[in-house]
Amino acid sequence: MSVSQTTFHTALLDPSQAVPDGLVDASEHPAGRRFSVYRNNVAVSLTEAMHQAFPVITKLLGTQNMDGLSGIFLRQHPPTSPMMMFYGEAFPEFLAGMPQLSHLGYLPDIARLELALRQSYHAADSTPAPADALAVAPDEVMQATLEFAPSMRVIRSEWPIYSIWRFNTLENAPKPQAGAEGVLVTRPEYDPAPHLLPAGGADWIAEMMAGQTIGQAFENTSATTPEFDLGATLALLLQGGALTSVTIERLA
Repeated sequence: MSVSQTTFHTALLDPSQAVPDGLVDASEHPAGRRFSVYRNNVAVSLTEAMHQAFPVITKLLGTQNMDGLSGIFLRQHPPTSPMMMFYGEAFPEFLAGMPQLSHLGYLPDIARLELALRQSYHAADSTPAPADALAVAPDEVMQATLEFAPSMRVIRSEWPIYSIWRFNTLENAPKPQAGAEGVLVTRPEYDPAPHLLPAGGADWIAEMMAGQTIGQAFENTSATTPEFDLGATLALLLQGGALTSVTIERLA
């Protein structure tokens, strides 16, 4: 009796499932023991991949709890690609849907930040705009539109996600303080890095990505966040190699 691919796949990812009936080795002997070993190796590999992909989540929850969550996650969200760099993309939404973790409301956004760092690492290369790309008259700067590097990511949260990430990653980092934070991920060389955006920075970047000029985006952002610091946000983008081109429509 042959074993269907669906039956095999379901049993492979769920240790509570029985070994599929009819599973035999090349010598036509029952392969239950070999299947159990293989199933355990797959689970261990995927669990380790989750630890590596989400080290701050692992630290916040503890290794044992992360092991348990990874087991539940892999059964609900089995790998769709043999490339492990893509595994775990659904993890932030998975965490958001776990009632047992509702008291840790920041976890999904921390996972989004860790996912963004991994996505940035594997994103396509690009040539950054020169550091003096905006060294023009102020009125011309406000007419400029920007193109962003494929490796750039922006995460906004009602939680202090950058401060939480930093506190659990860097030695002697200060304890997080309550408050919303936006995070810019850039990859100036080979390793991506997160940066705390000024208030309104994530909104301004979203406006720019929608095709607004610097001036239009600044006006829209300042209407809701008067303290928005345009200069600091542009500096982060330029220093992080997050801009690939600057187009200035000069006034007639």
